[in-house]
Amino acid sequence: MLLKEYRICMPLTVEEYRIGQLYMISKHSHEQSDRGEGVEVVQNEPYEDPAHGSGQFTEKRVYLNSKLPSWARAVVPKIFYVTEKAWNYYPYTITEYTCSFLPKFSIHIETKYEDNKGSNDNIFDMEAKDLEREVCFVDIAYDEIPERYYKESEDPRLFRSEKTSRGMLQEGWRDTQDPIMCSYKLVTVKFEVWGLQTRVEQFVHKVVRDVLLLGHRQAFTWVDEWIDMTVDDVREYERQMHEKTNIKVCHEQQEHSTNSPPSQDGIEIHDKAST
Repeated sequence: MLLKEYRICMPLTVEEYRIGQLYMISKHSHEQSDRGEGVEVVQNEPYEDPAHGSGQFTEKRVYLNSKLPSWARAVVPKIFYVTEKAWNYYPYTITEYTCSFLPKFSIHIETKYEDNKGSNDNIFDMEAKDLEREVCFVDIAYDEIPERYYKESEDPRLFRSEKTSRGMLQEGWRDTQDPIMCSYKLVTVKFEVWGLQTRVEQFVHKVVRDVLLLGHRQAFTWVDEWIDMTVDDVREYERQMHEKTNIKVCHEQQEHSTNSPPSQDGIEIHDKAST
């Protein structure tokens, strides 16, 4: 098991990020589906939990074979997907990932959001009080992003919002930015297979960090597209994007199935809040 806590600060409020996160996930998923892989939304509906109250439940399939390293692609089926089940009780979310093809593999993510610059060292005391973990700050402006994901228009050092006047973040921006909020993510990766455990767990954490960095950069640099939206507005946008994305992804998978031998398996993800 490899446990890390990620802290990602944003030049937004927690309430603003609620809209930005939903917008970013929907738009990003739709963009990724252009490559023949992406996110198929199976279910997205309100959910009531006795402990956490009202929330949103989502179930998704994430097709990602081409995103795996070569040593992993050699042993997985040609059509390979992750099933994500998510419960979002904003500002608290939980995400769990399991894999039917790899039964000893799982990812568990708990997320909390606060209006501060990542200064709460006790935010997960109830969830991980006695667990040793590495704390990793992710800087959306100055951490290195994989070259294939870089876009000048999505660089917080160069971008300035016309509607909020925020942006063009300078070195040390977290100490001076107002408003500022932090996304705290407690991520547990398990792959209990002798000889591969360390390699796989480290690889998954690298992927998680890259995804968090890219997603939060996009959520901020797309701010002018969503800042005027209400929760109802972004839920309707989310519904429309899900429909369009499903058409793309399902069409591609049907074509792939037709042209390839019938080899398919899935990863199941239980996500009590989308990453």
